[in-house]
Amino acid sequence: MQKYDVIIIGASASGLMCAIEAGKRGRKIIVLDHANKAGKKILMSGGGRCNFTNTDINADNFISQNPHFCKSALSRYTQWDFIESVQKHKIAYHERSHGQLFCDDSAKDILGMLLNECKQVGVNISLNTNINNTKKIEDQFHISSNKGLMTSNSLVIASGGLSIPKMCASPFGYKIAEQFGLSILPTSAGLVPLTLQLEDKEKYATLSGIAVNSIVSNERASFRENILFTHRGLSGPAILQISSYWKPGESISINLLPDIMLFEHLKQAKQNQPQQKLKTLLVKQLPKRLVETLIPVSIIDQPLQRLSEAQLSTISQTFQTWQIKPNGTEGYRTAEVTLGGVDCNEISSKTMQSNKVPGLYFIGEVLDVSGWLGGYNFQWAWSSGWVAGQYV
Repeated sequence: MQKYDVIIIGASASGLMCAIEAGKRGRKIIVLDHANKAGKKILMSGGGRCNFTNTDINADNFISQNPHFCKSALSRYTQWDFIESVQKHKIAYHERSHGQLFCDDSAKDILGMLLNECKQVGVNISLNTNINNTKKIEDQFHISSNKGLMTSNSLVIASGGLSIPKMCASPFGYKIAEQFGLSILPTSAGLVPLTLQLEDKEKYATLSGIAVNSIVSNERASFRENILFTHRGLSGPAILQISSYWKPGESISINLLPDIMLFEHLKQAKQNQPQQKLKTLLVKQLPKRLVETLIPVSIIDQPLQRLSEAQLSTISQTFQTWQIKPNGTEGYRTAEVTLGGVDCNEISSKTMQSNKVPGLYFIGEVLDVSGWLGGYNFQWAWSSGWVAGQYV
């Protein structure tokens, strides 16, 4: 039997961060993971360059049934703390739009930093480890695995959610939570492309590959970034963002021309250049294929002088309040995060420990905390992992 102070399940961003912090406190730690490589989601994130945090982090950037839960961890280990570590390891990085920070070179730099720090504090990482059974006897957790029996005073679940199953995602963390009597809030795919109804899919299929800077909104949220037409539906940053706030059966509103008042623009053009064709005017603002798809053939080649004010109003609404009802999402296969998870009302925001089971901790994506696109989910991993590392 192998005895440890702390067993961490999941060599994830949060798991490795927790291991480093606990290791600094002199704890004997082992990190278990069923994958063949640590930090797989770190390596594939940000197109291989790892969008490791954001310069603008606050609780409003996160979705949870308990919206206050994340505040404590985010304030105690901030984006600036992680940036300081990145700088200390001399990892070159750059800022993109909306405060997103990426490695100049590779996500391997971030993973290398974490693994190096784990090594410095004596963390043992066991890969290809399958857990057969988990139980608590008195004040000790007993973990039975293909690598033998292990015990510890503290057990940390950092196994992530269901997003991107090819990266070895599994419901393991939820099963452990249920085993120990914790509540699980319904899970769904977040930060995920939206699919279209069959009729719309056929109508917009020819637009695949077109990207347009837009405002995408519903009753709960609004985001301005690119949308991307795909052969399955809609993707791009603005669509991924709104997907986390979208519910089946709802429509979303898309403003394809957020920088102009199109109705006023059309009326002015009609007055100044009455012979100009509607299509000629619109393709100055938007891709030709998109214009031809959204505007009826009967009026697209009409000169502006032949179009009534009511028609111009309808055209404006078509582009600036385009309503479309998605059929669904592409699911966990392409989702960047899992919405829902372990109920935060049953976890201490100060320590990440279960309120019901002393010594049992949950961190990262397994909890009901989901960030926006743009480095927010990594920051939650760093912050929640750091917090748990101070107490395990």
